[in-house]
Amino acid sequence: MDLKSIFQKQKTMRRVLYSLMPVVLYSVYLFGLRTLAVIAVVTACGVVSEYLIMRNINGAGAKVSEAALVSSVLFALTLPPSVPFWVAGTGIIFGIVFAKGVFGGFGRNIFNPALAGRCFIYISFPAFMTISWTKPFTGFPGGLLRYFNSVDASTSATPLLSFNSTGEMTGYWRLAFGGISGSMGETAALLILAAAIYLIATKTASWKIMASCVTGFMALTMVLYFTGVTAADPLFSLLAGGFMFGTVFMATDPVSAPKTDSGRIIYGAMIGILTCVIRIFGLFVEGVMFAILISNMFVPLLERNLSALKARKKAAA
Repeated sequence: MDLKSIFQKQKTMRRVLYSLMPVVLYSVYLFGLRTLAVIAVVTACGVVSEYLIMRNINGAGAKVSEAALVSSVLFALTLPPSVPFWVAGTGIIFGIVFAKGVFGGFGRNIFNPALAGRCFIYISFPAFMTISWTKPFTGFPGGLLRYFNSVDASTSATPLLSFNSTGEMTGYWRLAFGGISGSMGETAALLILAAAIYLIATKTASWKIMASCVTGFMALTMVLYFTGVTAADPLFSLLAGGFMFGTVFMATDPVSAPKTDSGRIIYGAMIGILTCVIRIFGLFVEGVMFAILISNMFVPLLERNLSALKARKKAAA
């Protein structure tokens, strides 16, 4: 079977994949070749799931969108390196089927499929998602020629977990350049920033969403920091955890995000503020996943109200 006859070409999605390649390569360097194995398993499950459900909806001529490849890689990069393959496969199948397929496929889903799948396994199998963290490789060639490193929850805690348990903050240099434990795609802030620049320059992702996410998050974090509510300073809060990865790759999803400029600004600010609130006042160490999914729910209402407001202003004028 010709693969070209299965996949629906989408240049925008392909550019997202290009931007993810350095992140994937660095993840392999940190955590070993098992990273590629997880991505391969997830991608296979995601593509097969979308093909089967779209075949059921559109018949034998159904095609898999390249967005399914993006969702699969993004989903895999949000997972701990030690996640079992069956958990990873279950998550992406849930995301593709129940957060995308049941809405009619690409362009019709309300929720980000990758985050919906991650949320499902985060709640269903928390031990695999929150307890065991892999100690990263150091020195050259790192994990590029090795399959996997040790898993040690006590010595390999993520920066956010370490701060919450001991109050110790990881240095900015390590947060920016990686070499820390965490989900496979969140460990090098500078690579994520480089991806953001590429996506904005190629008009693949909305800079308004990214900017409003960071602005909302930093503004509330600074208020809480300087009033003594939290001991984590704003820069550490920005660089630690998956906030930057979620802002650049998940919040800017062209399907589940608003289409209007005003909607994008409000939507982004909502994500940033909710992430800060969940991190500081909630039970969860990381809040960006829940913040984006909650904001996804409000996008149709937000867009409708903004359109109605614009129509009333036009009529009044």
